[in-house]
Amino acid sequence: MYLYNLTLQKGTGVTHAIHGNFSGGKQQEVLLSRGKSLELLRPDPNTGKVHTLMSTEIFGCIRALMSFRLTGGTKDYIVVGSDSGRIVILEYIPAKNALEKVHQETFGKTGCRRIVPGQYFAIDPKGRAVMIGAVEKQKLAYIMNRDTQARLTISSPLEAHKSNTLTYHMVGVDVGFDNPMFACLEIDYEEADLDPSGDAAQHTQQTLTFYELDLGLNHVVRKYSEPLEEHANFLVSVPGGNDGPSGVLICSENYLTYKNLGDQHDIRCPIPRRRNDLDDPERGMIFICSATHRTKSMYFFLLQTEQGDIFKITLETDDDVVSEIKLKYFDTVPPATAMCVLKTGFLFVASEFGNHYLYQIAHLGDDDDEPEFSSAMPLEEGETFFFAPRALKNLVLVDELPSFAPIVTSQVADLANEDTPQLYVLCGRGPRSTLRVLRHGLEVSEMAVSELPGNPNAVWTVKKRVDDEFDAYIIVSFVNATLVLSIGETVEEVTDSGFLGTTPTLCCAALGDDALVQVYPDGIRHIRSDKRVNEWKAPGKKSITKCAVNQRQVVITLSGRELVYFEMDPTGELNEYTERSEMPAEIMCMALGTVPDGEQRSWFLSVGLADNTVRILSLDPNNCLSPCSMQALPSPAESLCLVEMGHTESTTTAVGDEDVPAQRSGGSNKGTIYLNIGLSNGVLLRTVLDPVSGDLADTRTRYLGSRPVKLFRIKMQGSEAVLAMSSRTWLSYYHQNRFHLTPLSYETLEYASGFSSEQCSEGIVAISTNTLRILALEKLGAVFNQVAFPLQYTPRTFVIHPDTGRMLIAETDHNAYTEDTKSARKEQMAEEMRNAAGDEERELAREMANAFISEALPEDVFSAPKAGLGLWASQIRCLDAMHGQTMFNVPLTQNEAIMSMAMLKFSIAADGRYYLAVGIAKDLQLNPRISQGGCIDIYKIDPTCSSLEFLHRTEIEEIPGALCGFQGRLLAGCGRMLRIYDLGKKKMLRKCENKHIPYQIVNIQAMGHRVYVSDVQESVFFIRYRRAENQLIIFADDTHPRWVTATTLLDYDTIAIADKFGNLSIQRLPHSVTDDVDEDPTGTKSLWDRGLLSGASQKSENICSFHVGEIIMSLQKATLIPGGSEALIYATLSGTVGAFVPFTSREDYDFFQHLEMHMRNENPPLCGRDHLSYRSSYYPVKNVLDGDLCEQYLSIDAVKQKSIAGDMFRTPNQICKKLEDIRTRYAF
Repeated sequence: MYLYNLTLQKGTGVTHAIHGNFSGGKQQEVLLSRGKSLELLRPDPNTGKVHTLMSTEIFGCIRALMSFRLTGGTKDYIVVGSDSGRIVILEYIPAKNALEKVHQETFGKTGCRRIVPGQYFAIDPKGRAVMIGAVEKQKLAYIMNRDTQARLTISSPLEAHKSNTLTYHMVGVDVGFDNPMFACLEIDYEEADLDPSGDAAQHTQQTLTFYELDLGLNHVVRKYSEPLEEHANFLVSVPGGNDGPSGVLICSENYLTYKNLGDQHDIRCPIPRRRNDLDDPERGMIFICSATHRTKSMYFFLLQTEQGDIFKITLETDDDVVSEIKLKYFDTVPPATAMCVLKTGFLFVASEFGNHYLYQIAHLGDDDDEPEFSSAMPLEEGETFFFAPRALKNLVLVDELPSFAPIVTSQVADLANEDTPQLYVLCGRGPRSTLRVLRHGLEVSEMAVSELPGNPNAVWTVKKRVDDEFDAYIIVSFVNATLVLSIGETVEEVTDSGFLGTTPTLCCAALGDDALVQVYPDGIRHIRSDKRVNEWKAPGKKSITKCAVNQRQVVITLSGRELVYFEMDPTGELNEYTERSEMPAEIMCMALGTVPDGEQRSWFLSVGLADNTVRILSLDPNNCLSPCSMQALPSPAESLCLVEMGHTESTTTAVGDEDVPAQRSGGSNKGTIYLNIGLSNGVLLRTVLDPVSGDLADTRTRYLGSRPVKLFRIKMQGSEAVLAMSSRTWLSYYHQNRFHLTPLSYETLEYASGFSSEQCSEGIVAISTNTLRILALEKLGAVFNQVAFPLQYTPRTFVIHPDTGRMLIAETDHNAYTEDTKSARKEQMAEEMRNAAGDEERELAREMANAFISEALPEDVFSAPKAGLGLWASQIRCLDAMHGQTMFNVPLTQNEAIMSMAMLKFSIAADGRYYLAVGIAKDLQLNPRISQGGCIDIYKIDPTCSSLEFLHRTEIEEIPGALCGFQGRLLAGCGRMLRIYDLGKKKMLRKCENKHIPYQIVNIQAMGHRVYVSDVQESVFFIRYRRAENQLIIFADDTHPRWVTATTLLDYDTIAIADKFGNLSIQRLPHSVTDDVDEDPTGTKSLWDRGLLSGASQKSENICSFHVGEIIMSLQKATLIPGGSEALIYATLSGTVGAFVPFTSREDYDFFQHLEMHMRNENPPLCGRDHLSYRSSYYPVKNVLDGDLCEQYLSIDAVKQKSIAGDMFRTPNQICKKLEDIRTRYAF
């Protein structure tokens, strides 16, 4: 079996975020690390919408990310610490829209190791040096400089190692232009290591150490070190030099401390807590992330606590000595991994879990009535300030970036009966978790919908002048009339536009610089800018049936076959070309391309005929309307569209095509001209048109739907795109170096045109039955559009009721209260408030207590209260995924945690009803793992899945980690025991058991007589159930340990296994394995039949291995497109959705294997990791090819593309077609 790994949806979780002027202009960008890929975003300063500029896989694990700028420079560089054992400096090249390596210096081994640097970065704020540190022992400093050509140079590394030292964080201290200084949080574990009693470990203190890089002597010195009172988790550098006092802020548990060298004494301030918080009072509070904003005149810090509250921190100075720290509550946003304050006044928040947000900073919170806390306020040791959280006041949400991370589990199913299956994904953590329904398609924003007085048959938009920014008119054609609407603040009907309103219209367009043209069945109406009208009438009884128009040319057909060609002369008149041309069959459709810049005309006309052909005719004045080429079609063409695609605004080279000779005007080679052909049987063809000879080549086909395909040319992000309408509407566009053909998640449309107005610069105006709709597409490049339904606790697993399609979701949260406990706790705190008050304040206290009970902060914003370790809250939710309604909830009592769930039918019950088995752990402590046993609850499901009837509870001594229906009974993994239970009257009855699983069962699959049991760390055991002897016998197992997270059966002998280190492996039982083995009750046989590596006597063999790089949480064999083939669909913790696609022929496998090999050589990964060693991080990669690497072929430069294609005896076009085909055959 050979597989090809395709990423459908790139990871959406963010591990690091930095901001800077990477493109060198005045604009600020945000660079995100998504674990194993880098993505560059640009927030639009006017609208606040976030646009993705580029995204690139780095085939490695990004551990640290920083930006820096050389003194006096205008552009920020990016420095990346990864698992490659190299420091890499990247620069963003806007012309290529790509990140390029400026420097790559090797210093250590690959992999995320303790003593290899790359985990921490610290940059000198003036950009003169960078320090890169490991978790333990090693630190290296590099000096940055410029050479005579102003290029960035990097020195050899200077060592600052210290053994037996662990590092927690490091920052560059701002010292102006003195020697660069770095501050590190460290701990020396030497004494603790040598002391067997463990006392020394209790008393070891963290130290704050300053390292100075002496630029004169070119070495690093440990300048100063002092022990810290509390355990700190990170440092924030304070502006220095002429801008501030320098030094660092130390964020530790419950305290914020300012420290600096010299005669500065420490300034300490407690971290404020929420008033009347339900959290465990013993629990410490820490800051988790920070952002610094500095301008020439001021600076401030935003620090976020783990509950999501942001505080604005300012420092009061007295002669360059800090005298106090001031804190003020700013706002509450979801807890973040990184925050960036942009110079344009935005705050970007990369959330730990769930969607990421961009906020506008509306106020700095200086003049509001929020209390300000200061380190100068007198407080007893151990006391703190209190504040009241509130809704957003200083921040305004302007954009939201959807994120699926973390995906807990997922399933592909067509519950909505839409032909195309949907992906049902459980995401998130705690009160911010959701069930998301993902559909393949682009999200459509509906700007306006208005009813029309009848059913229109076409719509166009036109500009009054060619250089106008926005459209002036919308023209709607009916069966016997034409309606003209003017576009302004509102859209209203006008009658003085010069268009003829009493006839249907075939086409409208802007002509020349400032004229308009209307083609109708009886003639052509040419409307000049001064409202003069020229008419050309159709001769005799002939009428115009089809037409094609661009800025300077008009082509019409008379009575079906005769072509008449008009061209605009320099005076702005339309002149008919003398000869008319008769076609051999009836003309079904025509298309003209747009006139290229600096040219008189479009050189070709494409015509679709009733004899199932498309013909290209030349419009060269020397041999006008003479045929150039022809292509036969499987069915008649419904519509044609000529577009130039394949170049974005920033790139100027054609991607993925042959040397197209320069256009006739001597202009440079821009994009490629594509002829899109929509057929009457619902198929779309895309063919390359040679701009010199007019030949057609390289046809791609795609089935779109059951209706004939109509095509419309529109503008998307400044380049041409095609809207194709069948039973669904599709958009074909070119984005980030590759073609996308994506359906719109919207109802069926009938006709459309591009639309541009002040409110909506790039929209679509379309008609559907009797309505006119204005739509906008904002999220280009997205594969899925999503509908999200909120959940209360972290979802763990779900099952789908087969008869109704409703979902039963198990939700469980650790460190959480159930609703009952929460209200009881609130009552208790309110009672304490009433009792603590004296006689005078009794009334006031009662009011405050009542207000406290009635106050309900939404937990998805303000986080749920942390109850303490070992406290659990769970519930079972029934959800109608079509409408997102929760049908009912079944809450469990406090400290019951749902560990597993299964839906099954019991053959003994003989009622044909489905039952729900729920495995529950009681009073579970995670570390060390202690529990008070568990139980299995059985519920009877109503046939319409509208209620659960509780039958009984079976107490068991271990935790039920996995449940599965098996031959009308229940298989349960209780700790390390595998048992079969049957339904009894009062509880479940144990029928059979196997005790030979080593540690803990986490997953059970069953097929036929076989059971496939996953152990937490010993991979999968293959078990046969022998009914006659009532025995479960292990007949085969795996040769390697695997820490299983998800499995799925591919067939009776084959199972796909994902583990917690990000690997996928497929195990198959060889033909020689038999499952007809006997249990050995005496144990004598076991001495000689233990076979290989103790374990079972037979072993499965590994047929595929691949390191995905993210933890796979769910695996499923499914088809994603109607009529497609099956693939192995996976979803990861970081929000990636991907597929492993089987090769159907050896030839395809060889082709992609060669392409992958060439790509490894020609285009090595950006951050210096070797691609082959990355994909073989744990087990050597076997029989799986990396589609992500192969698809980078589409974005490398044309010279490299040609050389690779030459080595493979192909053309670049053929390679691009192969890449597109394997994608569209299985997925999108």
